[in-house]
Amino acid sequence: MRTTYDFAPLWRSTIGFDRLFDLVDAAQQQTGSEDNHPPCNVERVGEDRYQISLAVAGFSPDEIEITAEQSVLTVEGRKAEKQQGEFLYQGISSRPFKRQFNLADHVQVKGAAFDNGLLRIELVRELPEAMKPRRISIAGSSAPNVRQIDGQADA
Repeated sequence: MRTTYDFAPLWRSTIGFDRLFDLVDAAQQQTGSEDNHPPCNVERVGEDRYQISLAVAGFSPDEIEITAEQSVLTVEGRKAEKQQGEFLYQGISSRPFKRQFNLADHVQVKGAAFDNGLLRIELVRELPEAMKPRRISIAGSSAPNVRQIDGQADA
């Protein structure tokens, strides 16, 4: 049984969460119909560091294109047309693929490496200086909340 949610009441009372609602709506529509080719892992390798690993056996680095646009990372693979022999069984897929990953705000792609049929994409979350916590100093006299009860203060 599939459950769908109506976000109309939230649209009336929230501002700036439209991307979140779009992500949830897209996830609902993709459940069960998503093509999981090529298989991948998404790992957290540090507090603000992530790694996506895609199993792209049979593809070479020049047949794979990685694009980061706004908050979407797209990995596309297309085999060059080569005349191959007659297969009795073809278990290694060479069909074109396109995988997309939605990135959170301030997540940047730092690099990619191809090793033993695995494509590894390094991601880092870097907050701008304006968004990082900072310590605020307190200005004022040394004891602003102290009241003098008697006529003279003890020194």
